[in-house]
Amino acid sequence: MAALKLVVGLGNPGPKYHGTRHNVGFDLVDRLAEGARIDGFSRKFEGLVAEAELDFRRVLLLKPDTFMNLSGRSVGQAVRFHKIELTDVLVVCDDLNLPLGRLRLRKGGSDGGQKGLRDIAHHLGTHEFPRLRIGIGEAGEGQAVDYVLGRFKGAERAKVDDALILASQAVAVWASQGIQAAMNRFNGPSQ
Repeated sequence: MAALKLVVGLGNPGPKYHGTRHNVGFDLVDRLAEGARIDGFSRKFEGLVAEAELDFRRVLLLKPDTFMNLSGRSVGQAVRFHKIELTDVLVVCDDLNLPLGRLRLRKGGSDGGQKGLRDIAHHLGTHEFPRLRIGIGEAGEGQAVDYVLGRFKGAERAKVDDALILASQAVAVWASQGIQAAMNRFNGPSQ
């Protein structure tokens, strides 16, 4: 049987943050759960967890309840409990430096200023775990906090919804074929 995979969507819990730019990771996990016909999430690992099947692979979906900047606690608990290899962990987050709706998959690397990724790297002891960044567009000078905690406007929401469909496909390719195959297919300039 194939190893359990873990898909972590980053965001902030609670209705105040629902639908914000910073919560696209949560949005993707919700979309994956819906596509897998998951009835609901349970509370575990300081987060919301559901088990799904994506492209014939067992996948644990996790939305940390610890707020974005403390996501590492939740991820570390899930990884240790299930003894998941770091190559079988995919962290999904927003990215201010990518154009709206653009996807970027990486095998590992720096956190690029994303504090959720930074905290996960701290708790896992390495930056070498796959991640999928979803572009939310650039904030104006000095407006990053308000921008990421703001909601998408009409046309932006439609573009992000399209990106989430593509990101769902990217996660399925990652789960079944690995990060390199997903990078080759979804990191192109047309995304």
